[in-house]
Amino acid sequence: MSHSHIIEKIQPPMRDGVSASQVFLPRLETAVVTIFDYLCEHFAHIAADEWRKRFESHLITDQYGVALNLTTEYRAESHIYYYRFLAHEVHVPFEEQILFETDDLLVVDKPHFLTMSPTGQYVQETLLVRLKKTTNNPFLTPIHRLDRETAGVVLISKRVETRGCYQQMFAQGQVKKTYHAITAYDPALPESLSLALRMVKSEPFYTMQVIDGTANSHTEIDLLEHNQHWAKYCLKPHTGKQHQLRVHLNHLNIPIQHDPLYPMLQHKAADDFSRPLQLLAQQIAFQDPLTQQNMCFQSNRQLSLALQCNDKD
Repeated sequence: MSHSHIIEKIQPPMRDGVSASQVFLPRLETAVVTIFDYLCEHFAHIAADEWRKRFESHLITDQYGVALNLTTEYRAESHIYYYRFLAHEVHVPFEEQILFETDDLLVVDKPHFLTMSPTGQYVQETLLVRLKKTTNNPFLTPIHRLDRETAGVVLISKRVETRGCYQQMFAQGQVKKTYHAITAYDPALPESLSLALRMVKSEPFYTMQVIDGTANSHTEIDLLEHNQHWAKYCLKPHTGKQHQLRVHLNHLNIPIQHDPLYPMLQHKAADDFSRPLQLLAQQIAFQDPLTQQNMCFQSNRQLSLALQCNDKD
């Protein structure tokens, strides 16, 4: 049987560092005339005017990269692609730095306030899109994540074929991560302690809380230095719960300086870069699963006790 008539499906190219998102068009019980109608109906959280602008800006294509329009007919069991751009996006005035690179891996020093991947109000001003633009590599994918507020070392996969090897390192607990944090100084706390707590989801949904029960999070905490008001800690998490370090230090009544979530929610303007969370992913160490070499990378950034204000807000 000849397959010469089959056209290979094409992944549309990146546009300004943004990869296209894929949508599958299923068979429907109700008749839908156009793709525009389907998108408005099934993605109701996005305004019809926004979909209209995307069509008019040629941001929606078929699987062969051909731009669609408002009258393009709905074709079940096909794929379409769309690009997400924001009309107004706050610029993050801090730069990432590539620390190390192989054919398979990028090691990057992320600044404070830079979200890892496109989400919500951030697209261009994300680490992933910035890196895709500078490297022209559409296959970049974070192997693990840092919060928007956290700075420091993060690993990025360059190739789909080897991504799983690096993801497995984290899943199997084979990566040693070291963080630095600045908190208020409490002389009553021991200089070294091992903290094991049970953490679960809280309200609002993007926060965590500590409850009684079997511990599911574990951190080694060591005092590095202190002055009259502030302390700098070395943190070594043995587990990877969301907000683990922030919650653990808050549990000790020494929340991380400038934490907008713990102990209480503080809403900040999107363009307020004046109070970075004093948490740094300072070092990451692992055995490379491809070369078997022991790798260790450190951030070029530093947290300084001298730069902290003598208030407790």
